[in-house]
Amino acid sequence: MHVSSGRWLYGFVLTLLTTVLWAVLPIMLKEVLKGMDPYTVTWYRLFSAGVLLFILLLVRGRLPSLRALSSRNRWLLALAIVGLTLNYVLYLMGLARLTPGTMQLMIQTAPIMLMFGSLLVFRERFGLGQMLGVLVLLPGFVLFFNQRLLELLTQMSSFTLGILITLASALAWALYGLAQKQLLTVWSSVGVMMVIYLACSLLLLPLSAPLTILNLSSLQFWLLMACCLNTLIAYGAFAEALAHWEASRVSATIATTPLFTFAMVALGSMLWPSVVQPELLNSLAYLGALMVVGGSAMVALAPSLMQKLRDRRLRRLSVTPPPAAS
Repeated sequence: MHVSSGRWLYGFVLTLLTTVLWAVLPIMLKEVLKGMDPYTVTWYRLFSAGVLLFILLLVRGRLPSLRALSSRNRWLLALAIVGLTLNYVLYLMGLARLTPGTMQLMIQTAPIMLMFGSLLVFRERFGLGQMLGVLVLLPGFVLFFNQRLLELLTQMSSFTLGILITLASALAWALYGLAQKQLLTVWSSVGVMMVIYLACSLLLLPLSAPLTILNLSSLQFWLLMACCLNTLIAYGAFAEALAHWEASRVSATIATTPLFTFAMVALGSMLWPSVVQPELLNSLAYLGALMVVGGSAMVALAPSLMQKLRDRRLRRLSVTPPPAAS
């Protein structure tokens, strides 16, 4: 079992960096999508990250071997490749129809889907704390969409289609996560990501048009480069944070990503109104967003907190003196 290094402050800073990078990502991608299609944007992000990881592993002499995979694990690798490809592409298709804040809030359903998938596939336990988190999260979504709830339930508008596409993206990520979880028993996390990134970019190449990068404005070009670096740096910071801080606390902190996105959109719309459009939400919607984030954090923290409570009870029982003999 992995044990964190105890450098919690360093782990927290790395987690905060990951959260900020993932929060600003949809804002940058929203602008890039004005000049480039989702397939090509995804191709650039995955190919650049895959190549950099390949160089890193080559220099260290740690390139993963396909021979180490059983036939079953090769099928899981194929599932992970298809799942992540769909996740990235569908994410951008949904983002084209939604605001960055709405997109980040909806993508919070991905780890919940992964949790339910783990219950079915890996027979993991579903505790009371996790159930409470889900019960807070679900009405949070209802409150968040209070202004457009009727539209969601009765019309197949662009907004409704964007929500459905985002849910499909979250489901694809959950399938990818389940497959990757098993692959980590054979390869390192960096090796798994390198193979998946490069394979995904190869899969997307026939659908992408890399030369459209020449048609981007100067702002869109540099935002695309920033998105490519974001993919690699955020993942690296996340992986390193897990080495120094408890995974549950890392996950709970990252669950606040939508709040950072809402804040950055508000700031960006004031500083660059021609580039960043403001979120048009009422107070009930923001309350719903807080509930979704709080519910996600509860789901992430619940297993760790319950384990600590059980350990504390066991320690108390172990130091309780035996009853006096009669």
